[in-house]
Amino acid sequence: MTPIPRFVAARTFGMPKRGYHHGNLRQALIDGALKLIEDRGPTGFTLSEAAKQAGVTPAAVYRHFEGREDLIAEGALQGYDIFAELMEAAYQSGQPSALKAFEATGRAYLAFARDYPGHYIAMFESGISVNRTPDLAAAAARANGVLEQAASDLSQHIPLEKRPPASMFSAHIWALSHGVVELFARNSPGRASPFPADDLLESGIGIYLRGLGLVGPDD
Repeated sequence: MTPIPRFVAARTFGMPKRGYHHGNLRQALIDGALKLIEDRGPTGFTLSEAAKQAGVTPAAVYRHFEGREDLIAEGALQGYDIFAELMEAAYQSGQPSALKAFEATGRAYLAFARDYPGHYIAMFESGISVNRTPDLAAAAARANGVLEQAASDLSQHIPLEKRPPASMFSAHIWALSHGVVELFARNSPGRASPFPADDLLESGIGIYLRGLGLVGPDD
């Protein structure tokens, strides 16, 4: 199996971390909340603390958000937008090889979690449902759709009678990627691994693809 290139979202794809422009209070609040989420978790801060982080009064928060969950949901929405852009860039970087494009999307998951921890937590660890708003659901579906497309492209090399649904194929790799991030890439206490997270994911994807007959035993 060809080694998967290490992706660093902000540098590899020319995607600078998003910040707010001076005077954009709403974005300042979101960015402040994302920093607090990264440092304390999604339930470890108050709206007053988010306001202080943004340099405004607590009353200013309520002109833009009804409560903390609304603020976190907006961070999750922006996270899914960034995540989808990163996944799409990774997918394109592997073309025209379906195998390389598929591998790249798996590795892009790790890159996103590493480079955008506040967004990642808001998306996957806050308890905010992707169906909270139509925009959030659409952004999440866009990101998932890239991995499903990559899986569909690659699965064309499997005989039809043995071919798993692309949605199942992509869900397996999503689960594998998420598990590596949660257990070994986010410094979970007691979960230290003797192997880098990138190597764990690469070997896991390799085992999965060999089981489907998509890569040879020596690749």
